[in-house]
Amino acid sequence: MESHLIFTAIAFLVSAFIFLLSRKSNSKKLNLPPGPPGPPVVGNLFQVARSGKPFFQYVRELIPKYGPILTLNMGTRTMIIISSADLAHEALIEKGQIFASRPRENPTRTIFSCDKFTVNAALYGPVWRSLRRNMVQNMLNAARIREFRHARESAMDKLVDRLRAEAAANDGVVWVLKNARFAVFCILLAMCFGVEMDEEMIEKVDQMMKTVLIVLDPRMDDFLPLLSPFFSKQRNRVQEVRKKQIETLVPLIEKRRKAIQNPGSDKNAASFSYLDTLFDLKIEGRKSSPSDPEIVTLCSEFLNGGTDTTATAIEWAAARMIENPKIQSKLYEEIRMSVGEKRVDEKDVEKMPYLNAVVKELLRKHPPTYFSLTHAVTEPAKLGGYDIPTDANVEFFLPGISDDPNVWSDPEKFDPDRFFTGREEADITGVTQVKMMPFGVGRRICPGLSMATVHVNLMLARMVQEFEWSGYPDNGKVDLSEKLEFTVVMKNSLRAKINPRG
Repeated sequence: MESHLIFTAIAFLVSAFIFLLSRKSNSKKLNLPPGPPGPPVVGNLFQVARSGKPFFQYVRELIPKYGPILTLNMGTRTMIIISSADLAHEALIEKGQIFASRPRENPTRTIFSCDKFTVNAALYGPVWRSLRRNMVQNMLNAARIREFRHARESAMDKLVDRLRAEAAANDGVVWVLKNARFAVFCILLAMCFGVEMDEEMIEKVDQMMKTVLIVLDPRMDDFLPLLSPFFSKQRNRVQEVRKKQIETLVPLIEKRRKAIQNPGSDKNAASFSYLDTLFDLKIEGRKSSPSDPEIVTLCSEFLNGGTDTTATAIEWAAARMIENPKIQSKLYEEIRMSVGEKRVDEKDVEKMPYLNAVVKELLRKHPPTYFSLTHAVTEPAKLGGYDIPTDANVEFFLPGISDDPNVWSDPEKFDPDRFFTGREEADITGVTQVKMMPFGVGRRICPGLSMATVHVNLMLARMVQEFEWSGYPDNGKVDLSEKLEFTVVMKNSLRAKINPRG
């Protein structure tokens, strides 16, 4: 123990010396946005850690004091946090090309991203262009998404059956998030691998994905690398999880490879999958196609990107309908008027303005995360009159934008009518104006935006068509407090009472 303390003391002294030297050379040049003062070396890191508050809450409380652009020094990382619609538009639309890169990754993320070999993590440049072009043109265009209609129908039927069975066994009470998550995961697995999987395999892949997300949680040594000797156990765990991830997914990749090489050999194989686009993918500036570990990383990105974000939106939708039964009645009425007795499908949901308004309000009030994926500048830049250095993490605090009373009327209220009646409008892609950015905006906007919207609309429509949703216990009061897991979920996972509609 004593040697640990001595080591820490020496480490801090050395880093303080380096820090002060670098500060001297930097401070003359940089006009960073304001922020809370902090000691050398650690900056605000221990203030945040000791506050006992979730990071988003800590940031939320700084905004009134320091304004819509502020700086936090987190050990070796400088975080610049932006919480205004105008500054987001200036950075991501007007200066989109400069703000389109990503910062250096911590060692754990470097392992799981195969050294930034994913659409989300790649630096702005040829690798990112190749990977994104492939995902958008070959997988997430409208025609391709339509091809997977049957996978969606089958997953929706499974969802309804699972909800029925769970309700029958529990006096009508069901867990919302767990069931929604399973349904959307089934769709994405079918789209990604194109091979049949039994429930046991689906469960196995799902568990593995959750384990990966847990080890990706930031650690103290991500901000202060000098502390890394104290985290050797966690680093070993990371290597174990990565090995398990590869061992779980490579057999599925091999199974698909065989099915493509021998057409007709696997009667249950889908005609197309995301995996097919990766086997011989040409990457600008590289001679070789992606390796198996790189394919594992790209498949994991595809699955992780769309599972929790969609499932979380459904949980919040159910909570909002229970809290305000008028929204549910109006939705059910629109579905009945649009499709009558037949089962609602995805062609129908496109023509349902109230459903679309509910989903849009859902994404405004409950974006999947508090911060969009971190940006970095490709060259030193200015934003709002301040300097943005190339090694800074540029963070966009989404509730600061979607809850801004200067941008929205009555922003605290969950009110789909603001969109349904045309009283307010928002371009979700942010091109004309940034008023909400649940999927990010600009060059690094989430490529799965249209797929996610299809999934949320369809799931919500089927759930309302099949069941009437009410509160459990019966008082209908819903606790809308939130917490961050992989996405922003309800603090107390929602249980709801469902009644099959006759």
